[in-house]
Amino acid sequence: MPTLLHIDSSAFHEGSVSREVAATFRKEWEAQHPDGTVIYRDLAADPLPHLTADAITAAFVPAADHTPEQRAAHALRETLAGELEQADAVLIGTPMYNFTIPSSLKAWLDQVIIIGRTGGEASTVAGTPVTVVTARGGSYAAGTPRESFEFASNYLEKVLTGMLGLEVDFIVPELTLAHVNPAMADLRDQADASRARAHEEAVAKAKALAVRLAA
Repeated sequence: MPTLLHIDSSAFHEGSVSREVAATFRKEWEAQHPDGTVIYRDLAADPLPHLTADAITAAFVPAADHTPEQRAAHALRETLAGELEQADAVLIGTPMYNFTIPSSLKAWLDQVIIIGRTGGEASTVAGTPVTVVTARGGSYAAGTPRESFEFASNYLEKVLTGMLGLEVDFIVPELTLAHVNPAMADLRDQADASRARAHEEAVAKAKALAVRLAA
């Protein structure tokens, strides 16, 4: 049965729209695959270390010559790469922090991209479908004043496709701060509509992916 790798990266466990919509996708996925497997990583509850020199150099040193630090760093990258390679589909939930992704998600990407294995022209994960739920407090859609400030989905599209060769699909709930920021009070109806659409998309995309993988 199919395996889903589910990554959450929001610092908040309550009130996080990216977690909420990702959970909707996962619930539908599990309904479609009751005997399937879900590998889950909560990067806020269990953060990964940032990439170190030991982790990088370990790839160029024979295992027998690894220092203890290289051995530990290499083992972590092996585990993370193995999880990605095992997955038939990937689900990533991320907010936008300071116009881009959380550093916890960047750390996962840096650890899991191994050139000559998962990364590069002969990527071992090429073609794997990944659904990204990227929530935004405001709106960064085309034509809005802050369109050029959007470095979350733009970055993820480039790194996930360009480095890992994954097939990326986005779900983008916007205006998530409308109910907590008085200055955005007049945008609450639009925020609610965007959130509702995101949940509908999550269900539809999970169902469509199930059909595709079953073919």
